[in-house]
Amino acid sequence: MKKLLIIEDEIAVRNGLKELLTAEGYSVDTYGTGKAGVDMVKSVVYDVILLDVMLPDMTGFDVCRTVRSLGVSSRILMLTARGEEIDKVLGLELGADDYMTKPFGKKELIARIRALLRRKENIAQALEEVAFDGMRFDFTKQLANRGTKQITMTSKEFKLLRYFVQHEGEVISRAQLLDDIWGYKNTPTTRTVDNYILSLRKKIEKDRTKPKHLITVHTAGYKFVR
Repeated sequence: MKKLLIIEDEIAVRNGLKELLTAEGYSVDTYGTGKAGVDMVKSVVYDVILLDVMLPDMTGFDVCRTVRSLGVSSRILMLTARGEEIDKVLGLELGADDYMTKPFGKKELIARIRALLRRKENIAQALEEVAFDGMRFDFTKQLANRGTKQITMTSKEFKLLRYFVQHEGEVISRAQLLDDIWGYKNTPTTRTVDNYILSLRKKIEKDRTKPKHLITVHTAGYKFVR
């Protein structure tokens, strides 16, 4: 299930959007301030963020800038009552992916969100290989090497590493990994993830007791950095 975050201070609008998008089959979280929204993206991975420009504590532009500085790759759809071209340009330059001016139609909003999700999936599928710290991983051929030495990895480990690379810099919870990698609807055990992380660390970390690529984020999950 795709996860959406709505950051909108108007209660009626916020609740209306949540009702609409929940009915479309999305998992939706809502917050009325920029700070609350920023705090959430530090621990939860969202596919799309619907971000109002006019918020009570900080502008949507500031939220967008902050979210991108955290390395969050969620698609950002900015919502505003202001339609000036300069606002649209500023939002896009700060890292937003799309822009809608209020009032907008429900069908158009859903179409925009679907388009953003398709774009995100296409980019994710395009990742065929990655290289870092003297290692090279070919996800298509499932080959891995450190210099001239081959690294033996399972298909699941390749899939897990690819997922982390696609979400580089984001904190990924164990529950999210179980949903997206193992496809569990209900997480029977997060120990499954921990065991695979330990195994993957043995293969990509020079010192698995002091990992610098697959980092544990206390109480939240894991984060990958090159």
